Amino acid sequence: MSEPILLRRDAASVAHLTMNNPGKLNALSDAMLAALQSEFDAISADRTIKAVILSGAGKAFCAGHDLKEMTGKRQSEDGGASAFKDLFDRCAAMMLTIRKMPQPVIAQVHGIATAAGCQLVASCDLAVAAEDTKFGVNGVNIGLFCSTPMVALSRNVPTKQAFEMLTTGEFISAARARELGLINRVATTDALTEETQSLAGTLASKLGAAVKIGKHAFYEQLQMPVEQAYAFTGDVMIENMSYRDTEEGIAAFLEKRPPDWAD
Repeated sequence: MSEPILLRRDAASVAHLTMNNPGKLNALSDAMLAALQSEFDAISADRTIKAVILSGAGKAFCAGHDLKEMTGKRQSEDGGASAFKDLFDRCAAMMLTIRKMPQPVIAQVHGIATAAGCQLVASCDLAVAAEDTKFGVNGVNIGLFCSTPMVALSRNVPTKQAFEMLTTGEFISAARARELGLINRVATTDALTEETQSLAGTLASKLGAAVKIGKHAFYEQLQMPVEQAYAFTGDVMIENMSYRDTEEGIAAFLEKRPPDWAD
């Protein structure tokens, strides 16, 4: 019996998800998309999980969509249009689930993250990469512009740099990806897991309810004019102040003691 295409291990309130199809560089096949969607949905409803780490088995994080599988979808009467729409709709839904779920999701990246694999990194809330990782949206090199990966990429990386990546199809280094804001931290290959786990542990130590309301508010206010954003986040602060554990956290800070949080 073969191993699952997606592995999950929980430890210290952190869910570790590993894309497990190294022979295909963890491509976002139909099966991989379904597995990721299912686990993200399950984790979203799991109050014991405070942070998520997403990594890839083998020599790469993720090489994007499975091109051989995509080619097979052309056999339908409409030349694959309906099948491609279904694929890209499911992929977008999975990417959006990462943003909507209450827990922060950290991409632990190594090897390469290309096309929809780069989109996956950009869709995660945080990212840590090994120093020799390469990032690219390379579809233009085979005549397929990375239009859907562009959505997440252009919301992480400055406009001209994102457009350059999309139109040249060239890779950028982990150091450059950090400069541009695509990733948060760069680690040596040997220290990648430890660095990512340390970040996840820090997030998991915070009040889960506060991180949940804060993550939602963070993405919502980004889409608003400044005045509307202040009004919205003021209401969020009021709601957050009403939490029993927030009251306890403030009291503990003032009394110089660790908080006794129920969550």
